[in-house]
Amino acid sequence: MTAAESLTDAVQALSRPVELNGLTVPNRIAMAPMTRQFSPGGVPGEDVVAYYSRRAAAGVGLIITEGTYVGHASAGSSDRVPRFHGEEQLAGWAEVAKGVHAAGGTIVPQLWHVGMARRAGQPPYADAPAVGPSGIGTDGVEGRGQAMTQQDLDDVVAAFAEAAAAAERAGFDGVELHGAHGYLIDQFLWAGTNRRTDAYGGDPVARTRFAAEIVAAVRAAVSPAFPVIFRFSQWKADAYDARLAGTPDELEAVLSPLVAAGVDAFHASTRRYWLPEFEGSDLNLAGWARKLTGKPSITVGSIGLDGDFIKAFQGEGAPVKAIDNLLDRLARDEFDLVAVGRALLQDPEWAAKVLAGRFDELVAYDGSALASLV
Repeated sequence: MTAAESLTDAVQALSRPVELNGLTVPNRIAMAPMTRQFSPGGVPGEDVVAYYSRRAAAGVGLIITEGTYVGHASAGSSDRVPRFHGEEQLAGWAEVAKGVHAAGGTIVPQLWHVGMARRAGQPPYADAPAVGPSGIGTDGVEGRGQAMTQQDLDDVVAAFAEAAAAAERAGFDGVELHGAHGYLIDQFLWAGTNRRTDAYGGDPVARTRFAAEIVAAVRAAVSPAFPVIFRFSQWKADAYDARLAGTPDELEAVLSPLVAAGVDAFHASTRRYWLPEFEGSDLNLAGWARKLTGKPSITVGSIGLDGDFIKAFQGEGAPVKAIDNLLDRLARDEFDLVAVGRALLQDPEWAAKVLAGRFDELVAYDGSALASLV
């Protein structure tokens, strides 16, 4: 077998359908959530419909939308990031879901609360304070926000549940909960930002309680066959070397309560998918999530492109990177889906080209792609 034939066989691994709690995703390519800020007033318009639908038409099996703010005053920090509450906002999202389905794809919104990443005076609700488990940002700075009361916790849990129910009513195929990158849910999971001494702080299981309550409330608010995906990460926006877990046992302690609460799949966010997560194994974070929980997992992190994606969102370009290693790992079922970020932002046809083996047509990432919804 020639190298070209071997690569063609490996590509077939991407073409396999996959089940997420009864939802059939037509192939293994997902679009990673990427904040774009093209929704004035938090309302996704026709350009957002076209943006996502174009990628579904070109072969992306699962669209995970950019982060969308749940209905809590402290959830967001921009008036151009879409919201998942409000009549006009939800009507816009219903059109997005309709467009993606017409193009042959499946779609889930990513539900988001930024927590202590918010700064005083930021829209959409300028008077709202930043809130978090202990009022501490991921940069370690204290005093910029408030430690959440029980009422605050209950209100946020309800906001996530209400957003998930709205997603099902709007015709979406599931939801993803943003529990990564140092935002609110992750601030509870990480000891660096969670200094609480009540039932929501302390050991890893206690720190998971808030996330598990959100998952359970979401699970109760939607149909049993409506998939709930949970995105998590070790790294934080201000702390790339942060770790929720230093060993597989510690990771299992974090993920198991989430499975018990109703998570159907895990989206394990890493900066470079090919790096092993723990010593003694080649498995990446998504591979460990799948192994430890038995649930489907999604891998992400510099797929199809070289260079750090954080710098990419500061306008830096990135060359094409071969995906042979990714395809081999997918064929071995280390993980179940691959989420593609910058490469799909740059080129709506990326999935079609890869699924057809047209690797010579892939293009490098140019930071100018951030300036428009291509």
